[in-house]
Amino acid sequence: MPGLNFDNFMRNRYLSAKGFATPTATATGTTIVGCRFDGGVVIAADTRATAGDIVADKNCEKLHRISPNIWCAGAGTAADCEFVTQLISSTLELHALSTERKPRVVTCLTLLKQHLFKYQGHIGAYLIVAGVDPTGPRLFSIHAHGSTDVGYYLSLGSGSMAAMAVLETGWKETLTKDEAMALCGDAIEAGIWNDLGSGSNVDMCVMEVDKPAVLYRNVRTPNQREQKEQSYKFKRGTTAILKEDIKTLVKVVEFDEFEESLLKDADQMQVDA
Repeated sequence: MPGLNFDNFMRNRYLSAKGFATPTATATGTTIVGCRFDGGVVIAADTRATAGDIVADKNCEKLHRISPNIWCAGAGTAADCEFVTQLISSTLELHALSTERKPRVVTCLTLLKQHLFKYQGHIGAYLIVAGVDPTGPRLFSIHAHGSTDVGYYLSLGSGSMAAMAVLETGWKETLTKDEAMALCGDAIEAGIWNDLGSGSNVDMCVMEVDKPAVLYRNVRTPNQREQKEQSYKFKRGTTAILKEDIKTLVKVVEFDEFEESLLKDADQMQVDA
């Protein structure tokens, strides 16, 4: 087996000397969490999608189905998370058909980490993969460079520090399903209230042994817009017109005149010929 290869380091240094700057990391905003309980696993995410300083979508879906018993939460670039999970979902389905067995969560983890490692972080997908298989409930996290973690509770995204504080405070080995859902909901809300890149609602997916996965869309809506105290629709004529000036920008030609001009042009062309 070959050892470490540093060809890319030499290439990057050569490109930097030629004026090609090394790409920097892109700041993204999301809070995603996962938590295991006795007999299953829960993942949750906020629903705010940002484009720089702009909220591009207030209710996007960050929980992705990979197989009937495996789901993942995605942070990072929305398109990268969407298409990477779709690619691995189809690959895992072919693998399951080939082996005639239900897919394992660790198989999904391996496919994802190998794919992301090939691109050295240029695919901006940070994922929490969770599911149940014949070995029981499993929970993993994958970073864009291909590194992975395993744990009983995990968080990723720009609001992960606030979420992890809640998870570390409230997690215990004897969590029930309802307690795990409440804990994940509280962790996501901590990210929503303490991170500008996270916001809107809370989505959740619960996977239990020998039961189908259940997606809870907008299970919490802490950012609902309140009713305005008064209407700001003004009646027509409220603002006075100080001056009115109408200018003709385009000459309107009737169809008969247009047809007549075409005939004249045709006759003139015949005369010239």
